Amino acid sequence: MHGGGWWQYITYDERTDRPHISRSLLRRVAQIARPYLASALLTLGAILIVSLLGLVPPLLIRQLIDHAIPQRDIFALNLLALGMIIIPLLSGAIGVGQRYLNARIGEGIISDLRQALYAHMQRMSLRFFTHTKTGELMSRLNNDVVEAQRAVTSTFIEIITNAVTLLTTLAIMFSLEWRLTLLSVIIFPLFFLPARRIGLVLRRIVREAMERNAAMNAMMQETLNVSGAMLTKLFGRQADEITRFTRLSNEVRDVGVRRAVVGRWFFMMLSAVSAVGTALVFWAGGHLVIGEALTLGTLVAFTSYLAQLYGPIGALSNARVDFAQSLVSFERVFEVLDLPVEIEDAPGAITLEQVRGHVRFENVSLSYADASRFGARLPGITTEPDSTRGATDNGKFTEDEHELFLRWRAAERQWAVRGLSFEIQPGQLAALVGPSGAGKTTITYLLPRLYDPTEGRILLDGYDLRQITLASLTAHIGMVTQETFLFHDTIRTNLLYARPDASQSEIEEACRAANIHDFILTLPDGYDTIVGERGYRLSGGEKQRVAIARVLLKDPRILILDEATSSLDSHSEALIQAALQRVMQGRTSLVIAHRLSTILAADVILVLNEGQLVEQGTHAELLARGGLYAMLYNTQFQRRLENAR
Repeated sequence: MHGGGWWQYITYDERTDRPHISRSLLRRVAQIARPYLASALLTLGAILIVSLLGLVPPLLIRQLIDHAIPQRDIFALNLLALGMIIIPLLSGAIGVGQRYLNARIGEGIISDLRQALYAHMQRMSLRFFTHTKTGELMSRLNNDVVEAQRAVTSTFIEIITNAVTLLTTLAIMFSLEWRLTLLSVIIFPLFFLPARRIGLVLRRIVREAMERNAAMNAMMQETLNVSGAMLTKLFGRQADEITRFTRLSNEVRDVGVRRAVVGRWFFMMLSAVSAVGTALVFWAGGHLVIGEALTLGTLVAFTSYLAQLYGPIGALSNARVDFAQSLVSFERVFEVLDLPVEIEDAPGAITLEQVRGHVRFENVSLSYADASRFGARLPGITTEPDSTRGATDNGKFTEDEHELFLRWRAAERQWAVRGLSFEIQPGQLAALVGPSGAGKTTITYLLPRLYDPTEGRILLDGYDLRQITLASLTAHIGMVTQETFLFHDTIRTNLLYARPDASQSEIEEACRAANIHDFILTLPDGYDTIVGERGYRLSGGEKQRVAIARVLLKDPRILILDEATSSLDSHSEALIQAALQRVMQGRTSLVIAHRLSTILAADVILVLNEGQLVEQGTHAELLARGGLYAMLYNTQFQRRLENAR
């Protein structure tokens, strides 16, 4: 990432507080707009034509007042009236074409930016998503992308339109009456004073509005999904969350009100200056008409041009601030695009067509807080505890909260696993055993490269995982996590996520092996049944069996499994265990073992404690040593076996 945020591109002079937009930012924006260059040129051409056509009606009015009516020329009167109809229609038709081109550019930029952001986020490691609020990312994908598009199709186009209108209007006003034109121009500085001061205030308000909206979006994302809603209800915190949302919503409301009021003051001042200019022109022009130095038609036409003069100059007086303000959204988009991809294919990475399943860890260590790999944090995308839940009303942490925060930061820097070295032969079942927090889940994340080791290396069939393409690595690894995730879609769609080209017979075969086929047939819509948000319409055992069927459909050579069956009823647990036995046959399996039957069947048991491998061997070997495994066996696994009896 280049530096630390959007302020690297848009800075402000300490004395004048005027924005300075860097060339690097403009180059990046131009690069995004480059595919739409032809449409942009046509749009500019349409702007020029519409601006020129806008100059014609006042001239028609002058002809009407000075010639057609005094001379009683009916033909000229009819012709001028027809022109007053044709010109707006022609201008409107060209305006429709301009709007079409502008919309194509705008929607195209939105689509391109969203696709680039989404693709980049998909390439980010799991560390990125565990450090980032989903609501903040949604804000970047939605609000910021739309605002960035407006910078090109609204702010930039308005600047061009106003500049063209201003220049063409000044040219024709000078041709009509140069003295009145100079009088009109004299008050130009009065436009810049309110524009500069209020424009700076508006810029700050808009920036604050974006931050407030992002915070509110993040809060909604957390509390309105199924897991968040369930947690809120289980702890009876609905009133607290409503209060918190009300506060955030009120902050967004208050910023919006301030923005509207300040904007209205701005336009009121511009209107007042325009009124002064118009009055001066009427006063001076009236004297010229009375003195017969100017015709009445010319004065009427001239005053008609004043609106086309003062409107653009009022907008252009704040154009620099407006443009810099609108480009803030581009910067928020670039912040994400510039984040380094932690885990990606190395140059010359190999594709493994066939995998035997020989896994070797060599002195592997991992720290989840490896900041050098994650890169700089995003402004507004927090990796820290939610300040809206623990902070005081002024947004500052109390001393106790600050101490907790420092302890949290210190804990985050600790090693998740340290100095791991072990080997799993092809086709073997390796059981991971240890107390909670020992590092078992971390090992299962390292093998499919959800994280890369901070130190050491992991080998698959003799190849460093970092030298294997991610696509071929994930193609040979299947994983069933403790928390099964299903999309809010049909059972069939969720199964096909493993292999989109699988036939119905293959789907059913996998489901039979996972002991879920008969249950699916009892559902009203069978395989086309919608499972609900995160699969919440299914029980825990049913979700796990669907997940097992999904892995079977993928048919991986290496299986990673968190054998979390303790919360299931005995019938579901028996069905899942039978399914897992079929899944693990002939595969290299790495299992976080919770059942004694799995541990006894393991070819090698890896005993972990506080992130380190303290013992490894078979069940009999480890019992004979009388170490941590023997203690766990006597206090946990043997008791479970007795309870099962």
